[in-house]
Amino acid sequence: MSRYIATRAIRGANLIVAEAERMLKEAIAELGPDTPVKFTNTAYYLPVILAFTGREVSKLGDLVPVIEDAKRILHPIPGDKLWLPYLGETLDCGMATLLAEEAIEGIRFARGLEPQPITWEGSYIPSTSFTSPDMEAQAGKRLNGPIDDIQLRAWGIQLVDGRMPGFAAIVGCAKSNEVAVQIVRELQQRNILVFLCGNVNGRSIIHQLMEEGVEMGYDTYIIPFGTDTIAAIYPLGFAARSALTFGGLKPGQAREILLYNKYRVFAFVLALGEVDDLKYATAAGAINYGFPTIADTVIPQILPTGVTTYEHVISMPFDDIEGKDDLERAKKLVQRCIEVRGVKIKITEVPIPVPYGSAFEGERVRKADMRVEFGGKYSRCFEYLKMSDFDAVEDGKITVVGPGFEDVPPEGSMDMGIVVEVAGRKMQEDFEPVLERQIHYFINGASGIQHIGQRDIAWIRISKAAAEKGFKLEHFGKILYARFHGDFGAIVDKVQVTIYTDKAKMEEWLAKAREAYDRRNRRLADMTDESVEEFYSCTLCQSFAPNHVCVVSPERLGLCGAYNWLDCKASHQINPTGPNQPIRKGTCEDPVYGIFSGVNEFVYQHSHQSVQQVSMYSIMVNPMTACGCFECIAMVIPEANGIMVVSREDPSMTPAGMTFSTLAGMAGGGLQTPGVMGHGKYYLTSKKFISADGGFKRVVWMSSFLKETMAEELKAVAEREGDPDLIDKIADERVATTVDELLPYLEEKGHPALTMPPLF
Repeated sequence: MSRYIATRAIRGANLIVAEAERMLKEAIAELGPDTPVKFTNTAYYLPVILAFTGREVSKLGDLVPVIEDAKRILHPIPGDKLWLPYLGETLDCGMATLLAEEAIEGIRFARGLEPQPITWEGSYIPSTSFTSPDMEAQAGKRLNGPIDDIQLRAWGIQLVDGRMPGFAAIVGCAKSNEVAVQIVRELQQRNILVFLCGNVNGRSIIHQLMEEGVEMGYDTYIIPFGTDTIAAIYPLGFAARSALTFGGLKPGQAREILLYNKYRVFAFVLALGEVDDLKYATAAGAINYGFPTIADTVIPQILPTGVTTYEHVISMPFDDIEGKDDLERAKKLVQRCIEVRGVKIKITEVPIPVPYGSAFEGERVRKADMRVEFGGKYSRCFEYLKMSDFDAVEDGKITVVGPGFEDVPPEGSMDMGIVVEVAGRKMQEDFEPVLERQIHYFINGASGIQHIGQRDIAWIRISKAAAEKGFKLEHFGKILYARFHGDFGAIVDKVQVTIYTDKAKMEEWLAKAREAYDRRNRRLADMTDESVEEFYSCTLCQSFAPNHVCVVSPERLGLCGAYNWLDCKASHQINPTGPNQPIRKGTCEDPVYGIFSGVNEFVYQHSHQSVQQVSMYSIMVNPMTACGCFECIAMVIPEANGIMVVSREDPSMTPAGMTFSTLAGMAGGGLQTPGVMGHGKYYLTSKKFISADGGFKRVVWMSSFLKETMAEELKAVAEREGDPDLIDKIADERVATTVDELLPYLEEKGHPALTMPPLF
């Protein structure tokens, strides 16, 4: 390999390890060895250190052996004569660099310096330097810091089903603000998660995007970590936690974790601007994961050796890229990154005047930025998808019946109805609600468009920026036409979209839509596990959790909450060899516990023979496994003779003495742990919810988030159980976070679990 790269990387590694050792000695002397060290909202301590050494760092003193670990794998800087560096020594120094960088971030957390405050060219932003309201709004705020476990699991389903095909760690500063925006938009349109850090001469791509008013944060897939290179440890920590969370791997399994990332987590480093010694050393650490580095400057290259999938280090000098202008060169740079890492991208071309991709789904259009809205407080908006005869559907026909929004005052509102008619040889009436739910995701993929709700409570906003670029009502139809053909082409042959703003026509179709909504509700409510001959599998998550098999039945949706029985049925029709396969129930071996011979045979075969039996209706006897993207975790509280249910959104302590993140290590990774179970939140409303163990009346503690967001549904469950006040008898984190606090509350309220048969 290149002697130049080895020298720079090894020198950078030695310097950063020495710096980490110096900082640690100072911190211990000043703060004491018992000063807590903790990344926010994660159960994985300092995740890179935990993953590769097995060390659980919780205080400054715990970092002392970590620095010794880093020093042990350092190598001397190459001499001027007859030293032939090879890749192994450079990669060792790369790992030492990562340990040192995470130790430094841990020390910064102990000192209250992380997450980093937003700075401008190396200093806090002075009020006199604001050049736009967007910059001024950022003053005093902090960057993201490490991704929390809640967000990691929220992104889980997108990671495993391919909607989020990978992530890019961008380090440094682009040639110009325009180039920075173009690079990020190109990645967003491919639904690639973007992590930002580093600087060149004090200026970071984070500054560039802020100056251009680009919205950053979890919702937009653009995460700013910090303006120094050391912050690159956060995306690598995210990758390490992916292996621990979804892969069922254990701390200290360094080789297995690195191989997991090489083959399952598609990521790369894009180095913008000058590459210094620390960047070379950090890149060497990333190569250990199988993540290549692509630089937009002239640097030596490292060609394939097998550590990464293709090339290890690629030089693509920005000004040498062929293109009519810098924006075209930025596009080609991103394309080269994707080729080098082998990221599998699925793009449906959508002919609209604004950028399009799943990364824009989380954008919010504020009132001040809004051109017009449909639905909400001041207007009505509905959406309705129906199956029609072939002859009644003209494929590609998009019609607007009524006026556009051109005459509506800025920030005003108007009524709108979206009616989608589809026809297909394999289309079934049962698929209508499945396809209709996709309208939310499809429309939200347009930059500058916000979609909330569904059916007759939809709420859509168009931003002023999108309207200025030429977005009109007909573009809603173009989005839906392209996406339904692209995603559901196996069952949909023809798509026709009509958008109604004419008041009389809208009222006419709203009445038809509500009749259909009611009919669907009754049909779905009548479906039970007993009324069908087959359940469905979901093995999407096996790309991350190889031994997990989700079994989806009419009365038990997928644990991620994204797939129900009808969704899986539609998915199987679309892709007969895909992750959703029919499971013949076979003989019912135990109707109480929900044990079926066909389910056991399927799960045993498809879990690599690691799971022999699954009880569909029990948390106590062979509960179903989970990957890591479950919405809730249920766990037995023996002292209360009941169970608690923790929401993914709840970071608080629970009566089990663990937070959601810690509990997830027991429930995820394809493990089968009696007494612990991951599940979808709407499984709580099912009659089959742990019915073998007493059902919903066993719930003694529940995250307040669930109580508040599912208030009506849970009220209906309580009435069905014959105890209308049951929800008030269930504790939450506001009244109890320990067993000692929980039991008196349950006794005071007269919770039924206290008098039910013992769970054990």
